[in-house]
Amino acid sequence: MKKIQIINGPNLNLLGKREPTVYGSVSFESYLDTLRAQYPQCAISYFQSNHEGGLIDKIHEVGFDHDGIILNAGAYTHTSIALHDAIKSVKTPVVEVHISNVHARESFRHLSMISSVCKGVIIGFGLDSYRLAIESFL
Repeated sequence: MKKIQIINGPNLNLLGKREPTVYGSVSFESYLDTLRAQYPQCAISYFQSNHEGGLIDKIHEVGFDHDGIILNAGAYTHTSIALHDAIKSVKTPVVEVHISNVHARESFRHLSMISSVCKGVIIGFGLDSYRLAIESFL
């Protein structure tokens, strides 16, 4: 069974409530049930934190014994060298995901500090971005 860890960063705990025209109206917990049902061959774990250190700690915790990490670092994508270094330090491949098309938004969202150390990047397919990331590990 593939072990996949989903890690969501700041403000993603508000999915379903926050800017529904950008992020949709479904909570991540509801979507997670759908993913788990769709991929019974995967043990999909979920973690969310609004704190950069919490994200780094989780990457360190699972980064040597999982088959994949799906990371939506939220706004830390554009600012965190520490997340870059954490991803670079572990053996588990990381796929960076974004729900919205960050390149169609504010210019400060166009730069990712983590893309260069990730296996790949999936942008702009709504919550389906997570499913596409799971597919990349299968």
